[in-house]
Amino acid sequence: MFGIDQISLSLSFSPYLLALAIILLILFTVFTYKYTIPKVSGAIKIFLIALRAAAILLLLFAIFEPVLTLSKKKIIEPVNLVFFDNSRSIVLVDSLQKVNAVNNFYKDLQNSGLENFENFKFGENVSSVDEISQAGFSERRTNFSKIFEKINSENKNISSVVILSDGIITEGATPVYQAERSGIPVYTISLGDTSRKNNIEIIKIITNEILYPETPSTINAAISSTGFNGKTAKVNLFEEGKLIDSKDIELNSGRTTNVNLSYTPKSSGEKKLLLTVTEFEGESNFADNKKNIYINVLDNKINVLAIAGSPSPDLSFVLNSLKQDENLKVNSLTQISQNSFLEKADVNKLIDSAEVLYLIGFPSNQTSQNILNKVNEVITKKRIPFFFIASATSDFSKLKTLQDELPFTILNASQGFTEVRANIDLRNSNDPLMKTSNQNSFNEWNNLPPVLRTNSSIQPKPESKVLATVLINNIPINNPLIVTRRLGKSRSAAILGKDIWRWKLQRAENQNFLFDNFILNSVKWLNTNEEQKSVSIRPVRKVFSLGEQVDFIAQVYDETLSPVSDAEVSIKISGKGEVRNLSFSPLGNGLYEASIQNIEAGDYDFSGFAKLTGTDLGSDKGKFTINEIDIEMISKRTDNDFLNLLANQTGGKYFHQDNYSQIFDILKNNSAQRSKEKIERSEFVLWSNELLLVLIILLLAVEWFIRKRSGMV
Repeated sequence: MFGIDQISLSLSFSPYLLALAIILLILFTVFTYKYTIPKVSGAIKIFLIALRAAAILLLLFAIFEPVLTLSKKKIIEPVNLVFFDNSRSIVLVDSLQKVNAVNNFYKDLQNSGLENFENFKFGENVSSVDEISQAGFSERRTNFSKIFEKINSENKNISSVVILSDGIITEGATPVYQAERSGIPVYTISLGDTSRKNNIEIIKIITNEILYPETPSTINAAISSTGFNGKTAKVNLFEEGKLIDSKDIELNSGRTTNVNLSYTPKSSGEKKLLLTVTEFEGESNFADNKKNIYINVLDNKINVLAIAGSPSPDLSFVLNSLKQDENLKVNSLTQISQNSFLEKADVNKLIDSAEVLYLIGFPSNQTSQNILNKVNEVITKKRIPFFFIASATSDFSKLKTLQDELPFTILNASQGFTEVRANIDLRNSNDPLMKTSNQNSFNEWNNLPPVLRTNSSIQPKPESKVLATVLINNIPINNPLIVTRRLGKSRSAAILGKDIWRWKLQRAENQNFLFDNFILNSVKWLNTNEEQKSVSIRPVRKVFSLGEQVDFIAQVYDETLSPVSDAEVSIKISGKGEVRNLSFSPLGNGLYEASIQNIEAGDYDFSGFAKLTGTDLGSDKGKFTINEIDIEMISKRTDNDFLNLLANQTGGKYFHQDNYSQIFDILKNNSAQRSKEKIERSEFVLWSNELLLVLIILLLAVEWFIRKRSGMV
């Protein structure tokens, strides 16, 4: 029947239950039409019974979720797939020996009498070949996973797989599990010398990805060596060609030696570091005696300056909290007279270098207009974020100088303070400033000791956010206590009360760190730059091998941070005395790609731009490196262990290039035993077919039409 050998129908419930349900539904349908009003002819009655029974039966059929399976046998001749390594490691190391081994195997294969086999070469990808002469041994990556991706995509009766390779994987995962799942025996033939050669290699480098200028850090390098036991090697660390640190190590053959090098970046930005280890005569390869890494050096520690109108406990407690963060450089200026500060420092220099300001009881009635103007200048012109904390010495009349940048408006300056407690709205408990490590931060804040709020009449600005109002005698009053403001690039915050040090002394054990968290959170919030780059352009990696294609990815957004998919994106690459320009191709949803090939070894800078109908959307820049090292040269010794494991785990066998004569008999035997019949099954899920639903609706509609035409109720 149309080449179908077997037909089966499966149900989600017992077929006996389906049969019983069919009988009952047919009886119910017959009973329904036994008496009709008005009476109709027997022919119409039988037709209506058939329509309803068919519709209900089809509906019942769908409920039981039937699946129809059609099976047929197909004769497929078994095939043996042969893959040979086409990477550069074949010709760059033991080249003549390896290439001759591949050629000899293919001659023996053709003379073996094995009839059904197909040849493939593999490296970065897999492709079929007719003749071994088509091999170029030029691919710069060896990806074994691609072999088994190819096998899984082939609709063939594969009896065995043969792989000729040195086992050196330079891309992708080790595919042992992938091969085991295929259920096909894999026979491996190792190419090259399996003996260990004299060599020194930098295995890995460990360091923090993010550092700060003038902050000492440690670069850890792991060095392995073979054949130079007891020798002293020098490990050097370079930054942009300048020697930074150097250490002598004693090599231990067959073991790894770790060495720590000191590095203190002098400036912020992306830094390229180079580690080298001494090259000894007799090494099989010098390519892995050097290794590049990139690290990101952030701007220097955040300069935080606390300016106080007078000494106070609030000042001391705030400074103690700030100094807990190692990434903050905290200074203070404490006014003790009109033109005198407790600290012996250059006042103007400290104010100019500040990145975040804390104004604690500042300005006071003793603050000179010159100092106040200086503070106002850095806040307004340099957009320095600040935190105002009221104090007994606060002069709200002078504070009006900062009126435009404050998160509140001073309606009426007044002396005196009133004892209040903080009243936090539940909606603000997760605000970046208010969050604590305790999930119940809302209760923590509302159980704090009272502070003294200024009696000045103050109104939050429309764009400001009131994080806390006040409770007076447990009665909520809509007067702001903690206010923040974010407008454009400006940020400010304020506590309109003094003696906040009391919040540090609360006794509740789970509130011990609330004050510290609040102060440190405020620094992070004030110093946050939320400007998301509208154009991001980057290479897929920082370091590429010689001859490798360099790929770039770009993301482009408009002012509302919506993806722009029709922009003109270009990039300029400069280095080695030349400049290259590339255009990106759109991928959709604001993504673009570009690539460049045949680029010399060296360091390169790139700058990219995006435009839309002549309007600049943004730009980006960065660096990347093309290593002189060819990754296929780094590992020289044939990986006998991997090839052996791959064969054993799949039920195959491992051979060396000098002794593989048994493999042809094994392959012939596999082909003979492999079943030539392949059963192909096709499943049809009947219950979810749209035609079934259409048919049920059609049957019920016809029944309803006939009933109406006959005047039946």
